[in-house]
Amino acid sequence: MNIDMLTQVLTSGVAFAILLIVAAAGESISERAGVLNLSMEGIMLTGAFASVLASATLDSAVLGLVSGVLAALIFGIIQALLTVRFRADQIVVGIAGNALALGLTTYGARIFLEDGKGQGVPGFDGVDIPLLTDIPIVGPALFGQSVLGYLCVLVVIALALLFSGKTMAGIRVDAVGEDATSAGWTGLSVNKIRAACVLLAAATGGLAGSQLALSEVQSFSENMTAGLGYLAVVAVIAGRWKVIGIVWACLFFGIARSLQFALPAVGVDIPYAILLMLPYVIAIVAISGVVGGRRAPSCLTVPYAGRS
Repeated sequence: MNIDMLTQVLTSGVAFAILLIVAAAGESISERAGVLNLSMEGIMLTGAFASVLASATLDSAVLGLVSGVLAALIFGIIQALLTVRFRADQIVVGIAGNALALGLTTYGARIFLEDGKGQGVPGFDGVDIPLLTDIPIVGPALFGQSVLGYLCVLVVIALALLFSGKTMAGIRVDAVGEDATSAGWTGLSVNKIRAACVLLAAATGGLAGSQLALSEVQSFSENMTAGLGYLAVVAVIAGRWKVIGIVWACLFFGIARSLQFALPAVGVDIPYAILLMLPYVIAIVAISGVVGGRRAPSCLTVPYAGRS
């Protein structure tokens, strides 16, 4: 593999990793609060569809981004009502939500984005930072992202600082995720905190879907997320609910996904299925406890029966 090919692999891998990281950032906060947002795949797909539809209709990438996040928030409101307010099974709700999103976006694309309307929509082009982009191999990957890509990075940094284990917001989130009953006794509004975290995860999922649709491909196709939402959930588990671990997991998944297309092009004969399953093998190893680190929140997927 020559330098040009390596640069392309790294650039593509980082681009995939950025949208995974921003989705995983919101997902990790939701899980720390005790809610497994397994519907991240559907949220990202909904955000991608809504962003492209709005961008094509209104001829504005910015309005497309806003629409994608708003559509994802609507999805998140429904998720919060079912899992937090009515204490429905979080896994069942997540799987059902993903199936519903796939059906609705597929139907919507065939109705509203027919005749190529969803292709080549106004989006966010790459912005090269002078001098830094010229750094061999890593320059284009790190300093040639779109404006929306840089926005995603800033959002991740902001969430990491705001919800760290040393801030009041982070301590409250961890409290309701580790021992919801005790947190309720202290006066914390457990359900309100959990609902807010679900909405935050939905917003980041919508942002990730918009990044995919408006920055990476500037179009919408049926089931275009193709498991990226699940990978974001896996990255949180594989990263052991730690920021650095999640970032490394997302980078690994992003580069692995990029290699799926690059290796066959250079004649490397590795079965495609192996590259597809590697991220999930890593997640299984992490879940099994072989890899040390922070354990899952004690109340993850456990509904809170209190009133707050």
